Amino acid sequence: MLAGAVNVWMARRRSREEERARIHNTVAAAFEAYTAYKEFPYAIRRRRPDDPEAERICLSEALRAVQEKLSYYLAWTQAESVEVGQQYGRLVAEARRVAGGAMHAAWNDPPWASDPEMNIPPEVVDLRQLEAAEAQYMQAVRDHLTSLTPWWAR
Repeated sequence: MLAGAVNVWMARRRSREEERARIHNTVAAAFEAYTAYKEFPYAIRRRRPDDPEAERICLSEALRAVQEKLSYYLAWTQAESVEVGQQYGRLVAEARRVAGGAMHAAWNDPPWASDPEMNIPPEVVDLRQLEAAEAQYMQAVRDHLTSLTPWWAR
């Protein structure tokens, strides 16, 4: 009888740990998609000047794939947790405002072709405005993961 109870308890514990790990991995993947999006102002500025049409197509397709992931993770985070979903939505909205604006400016400028130009200063692309939204998302994730941890294991 005692062995059965211990086995049930261990199975439940393992199931909770696996669920927590699954959520941890998915919210990390959501942040990875956001990070990929905010790198595009740099990629656009560094596009190859010798084949603008091919570069435009390549970058546009890559951006489309990242946008698809952002949409997926927006839905996933909202289904997982109201707070995590709200914070991820704010993070993505800020990224679209800040990094999206920097992408727009990058497409309007000619591509950079020399080695010194590859060092893009914050006066040209400044993503520091995203730090507060990143911190709020990470705190919401921590809070959510903590809420999934039993009180006796905290």
